[in-house]
Amino acid sequence: MLNIFTLANGRLFQEEIESLEELSKFHPIWVDLESPSADEKRWVKQYFGLSIPDDAMDEDIEESARFYSEDNGDLHIRSDFLVADLDDPRTVRVAFILNLVNEELRSKGVLFSIHDEDVPVFRLLRMRARRAPGLIEDAREVLLKLFDADAEYSADTLEGIYLELEKVSNKVLSGDITDVLAGEVLGAIARHEDMNGRIRRNVMDTRRAVSFMMRSKMLSAEQFEDARQILRDIDSLDSHTAFLFDKINFLMDATVGFININQNKIIKIFSVASVALLPPTLIASLYGMNFRFMPELEWSLGYPYALSLMAASAIVPMWYFRRRGWLK
Repeated sequence: MLNIFTLANGRLFQEEIESLEELSKFHPIWVDLESPSADEKRWVKQYFGLSIPDDAMDEDIEESARFYSEDNGDLHIRSDFLVADLDDPRTVRVAFILNLVNEELRSKGVLFSIHDEDVPVFRLLRMRARRAPGLIEDAREVLLKLFDADAEYSADTLEGIYLELEKVSNKVLSGDITDVLAGEVLGAIARHEDMNGRIRRNVMDTRRAVSFMMRSKMLSAEQFEDARQILRDIDSLDSHTAFLFDKINFLMDATVGFININQNKIIKIFSVASVALLPPTLIASLYGMNFRFMPELEWSLGYPYALSLMAASAIVPMWYFRRRGWLK
């Protein structure tokens, strides 16, 4: 899918392109390629003179090769964007190529973005740019606002984790934790811990990308200050992710502690039962010995007496344990 974005009256307008002739009618500042076909890549090459690298979205590319500037002035940035889906949290690799050399479009430049699936941050920026005139001024502003929206998206996801962990805390701290509930709590904690880790990695990647833009000296003074504000926002997120890690570890330890308490209750029952049944077992063992002269043969109440003695020897320990509170 090939989408282009043009700037008119301070607003960003989107057009879906289905042919080279249709593309030649516009002068976009942002060209977004989602799972581009061979024809769409060819159209971009013919109209903009840009060849999209085959490894643009490779996941195994070296970290040091994700940010670089070519001799012709094109800036290449490969960044990961978070998709905060609790059922399938993931990151989507996006390749950016910022072209500022084209003489025809030099005043605005062109930003090219290539990715395999739609990203929530892209949808957020498109919605804002349509509603807020003056938000976007050129291609560099588009890229900067994408990273700004990415930091805000991470912050919103962290806020959602806060709310979910509050629900988990109420369940754990209620004190009535069954094994079934403990399993549900541990599953929820594991999902939130995974999401928190992905957010931490995402903001680290965003910080590196924004820092590269600042070092490349491609930003205006106002854009440079905006980039510094983005970095400050990202730094504030680090403390939140660290706090969530501590909270998750506390809830994990508390839940495991309740599981151990439930297991200890079961073990205590077996321990009490084994101690209480030890005297009857001893009596039964004595009466089961093969003596030459057995009292039961001469005494008609021998077996009832033995059974009564066994029952009494079991009841007395249980009464003692209950009096001491060991059966609660």
